[in-house]
Amino acid sequence: MNIAGFYDESISNGLGWRAVLFVSGCPHHCQGCHNAVAQDYGYGKKFNKEEIINRIMDNSILKGVTISGGEPLCKENIAEVLDFIKEVKQKRPNFNIWCYTGYTLEQLEERNDEVTNDCLNKIDVLVDGRFVESKKDPTLKFRGSSNQRIIDVHKSLQEHNITQLAI
Repeated sequence: MNIAGFYDESISNGLGWRAVLFVSGCPHHCQGCHNAVAQDYGYGKKFNKEEIINRIMDNSILKGVTISGGEPLCKENIAEVLDFIKEVKQKRPNFNIWCYTGYTLEQLEERNDEVTNDCLNKIDVLVDGRFVESKKDPTLKFRGSSNQRIIDVHKSLQEHNITQLAI
């Protein structure tokens, strides 16, 4: 997996101080994508998990990690994303994990495969749905278009009903 970038600190990619990992590669190709360069699976540099984990662990102000893209949950990236999340959670169990995806939670659940299910169980907040340029709304927090949802993943999976966060 390649990464398009990494922010050591951000307050605009989820609640609280967070590290942000941008993976490369996306099958969606949404018109008006804010990170279109990251749609290319070959863009950026090879993901060095140990380096990124060390940078995260060395930063005491962080409350969580956000994974964005590109598309973190596509078949080409999801296994390495899951491995990364597992290691972050092992080292910092209280860290909050946010993930941005062009897939809906329902589409991810329909996959019903071990890697996707395991990944969903380790993500706390999922910002789901493709960016839709005609629904672009710069007043929205943590999302680009009004069709996208900010989902409490654990509660949604437990109750078998989408629970959106009121942000």
